[in-house]
This record gives sequence, C-alpha cells and structure tokens, in this order.
Amino acid sequence: MKPYGVVNDLKLLEYQAKELFAKYGINVQKSEIISDKAGISETIAFAGLEYPLVIKAQVQIGGRGKAGGVRFAENTAQLQEITDSLLFSELKGLVVNKLLVEEKADIKTEWYLSILLDRDKKSPRVLFSASGGVDIEETAANNPEAIASVLVNPLTGLSDYVVRYVCSKSGIGDGYFDKLKDILIRMYGLFLEYSCILVEINPLVVKEDDKLLALDGKVDIDDSALFRLPDVVKYRDSLDDHPLVVEARLQRFLYIPLKTGSKVAVMSNGSGMIMSMIDLLNKEKIEVSCALDLGGGATSERIAEAVRITLATPGVDTLFICIFGGITRCDEVADGIKKAMEQAEGNKTIVIRMEGTNKNRGMEIIKTIPEAVSVTGIVDGVKTITRRFS
Repeated sequence: MKPYGVVNDLKLLEYQAKELFAKYGINVQKSEIISDKAGISETIAFAGLEYPLVIKAQVQIGGRGKAGGVRFAENTAQLQEITDSLLFSELKGLVVNKLLVEEKADIKTEWYLSILLDRDKKSPRVLFSASGGVDIEETAANNPEAIASVLVNPLTGLSDYVVRYVCSKSGIGDGYFDKLKDILIRMYGLFLEYSCILVEINPLVVKEDDKLLALDGKVDIDDSALFRLPDVVKYRDSLDDHPLVVEARLQRFLYIPLKTGSKVAVMSNGSGMIMSMIDLLNKEKIEVSCALDLGGGATSERIAEAVRITLATPGVDTLFICIFGGITRCDEVADGIKKAMEQAEGNKTIVIRMEGTNKNRGMEIIKTIPEAVSVTGIVDGVKTITRRFS
C-alpha cells in the first residue's frame, strides 16, 4: 500500500528495510545477499542457512511473486538453477542485480501492518489487517472495512489505545496485544528516527510458535532527511538508479525520469512549478520524459550542466524551462542556457519563461540563442510546445 500524496521519498530495497528492522529488534529471517552466480553453495553454507530457502529478486516493484521474482529451492542444485535464471535478468522492466536468500518460515497466518505519514492529518497513521500478503491491495479495494486505520497523536506517541483499537477492529483479539504493541513500538521508533514516510511489514506472519516475524518489508524515507542519515545515504548510493539521476545528484540537482521515449522535458527551480508544467502539458496530451529541479542560487555553470543533463535524456529534443529569479538570477540562467546550447548536439529547442532579478539582461542573452524561444508564461509555453507537436 502506498502512503498518501508522497513524491520525494527514498524507497529502500527489501533487504535494506530488513537491516533496519533488525536494528530496531524486529524479528526477521536469517538471510544472505547474492550478487554473483559463482560460489553460491559456499556462500549459503558460510551464512549458516538451511533448506528449504526462499529466493527474492531485489527490485523496487510490487507484485514480485506473481511476476516470478520469488522462488523456492529445496537444495543447492535448485538454488543454483534459480540464481542462474533470475540474477541479472529483467523483471517488470528492472534488472535484478541482487537476490535475497532466506530460510523458509513456518507460517500459521499472515497479517498486514504499516505506519505511514498521513499528510492530510499531519500525523502518523497505523494500518492493520488480519488479511495480509500479496492480496492486501485487493482487500483494500474490495473490503476496506477489513483494514483497521487509526491516527497516532505525535505529541503523546503510540498509546495502548492504538493497539487495542487495532486488535478489536481487526478481530484478532487481545491475545496478541503484547506482541503487537512490542512490534509497533519498534516500528514507530524507526519511523520517527529515520524520518520515514512509510514503514510496512507485509506479510507480518504469525509463526507456528505464535511469534511474529517480518517476512517482507518496505521503508520509504523522506529524502530531505538524508543529511543526518549517513547509513541511508550508503543505501541510496548502492541502488541501481537511472544514470542521469546519479549524474544530477552529483551536481545537487533532482532529476526525475517520467515517460520513456517522450520528446519533452521540463526544468524549473521549484517542485510546484514543475508539477504545474507537467499538468498543463498532460492536459494537451503531451507526455513529459523527465523533470529537473534546479533548487536555488544556480550559477551559469550549473545551469549549463542542468541543461546538458536534461537534453541527454534519450529522445528529448524540446526543453521547457520556467524560472522565477530571486536567488537565481535570470542573466545567469540565460548565460548557462547559451553555454549548453553551444555544445548541444542534434536539433534541440529550448522554450524559456523567466521572471525576476535581471530579467531584461537575461532576455537580451536569450535573443542571441537561435534554438531558444521566449514565452511570457507557463500557459504560453505550453501552447508553443503544443503547436510544435501538432
């Protein structure tokens, strides 16, 4: 299940989420990461794993099991066969570069449990269902009453009332109160200390001995908190991101891939402006390939880098730029665009709208760029691009 209204979040892979779970004392299966097809039997033996084993593709998508990304091995030969076929293969358009191998759990029943940020209420929200696993989305759509939902007061924290409500509403009863309270307190600690947008365990299984186990997990972290989370920065840097995302990150830009193969990209110095540009273009049936957020105070050299990175997106030949110059000066923007276009290859077009500091000086520079078209506002820019592709 996805948190409400989330845009800027870092989504960890399952094994990374489970490492955080273990750090907070949440019970997870013994496991090992495989990123090489060679020496698998030795790796498993050294990790002390016992068959049967579960092999999970580590990719940031839902529905891995139904797509063949979760498999079972009874012996080393089966494990090798699965690894050979799954590792470095493509699953739902993503390359599988890591496999999580863990011991198969004895399961009595499966639950769903999460804490997410409810942006409308500005508070954490606990969601619980006694029907967890791969069908939780179907449960949420067809039987929402089966999901217990309760807000957590951020001033008082996770109270007994929250746990008792969840037990009562879901029908599991007070017999699991202590166990559920313990795991929720641990999840809530992780949620707060890591500035999470979502901490999800699905399924949270009840084992045959009645102990609770996080069989799968998701952790989404507010990326504005990364400056104080060096361990999460290491997680992020280990992810197989789009190469232009990585390149933009090195320049302290936010590059967002959107629609592969589209010809139009957008750039601005604010997420609100970017969303408005995308919405207006979409209304005209024009899909956006990518977006780049400059942030504030960009120099001409950084603007040139931003334009170069964005125009390097495969298929993009039109870049729509909207700038409100406060800290970012319009003449610096224009000079950066000019530098980038002097080095650009192929037939590229810039549609530019600028307002703010040194606008007149910036517009004079824009007039000297043959590939640039100046517009008076976002709507005018959208009309210009629409005419170009009509």
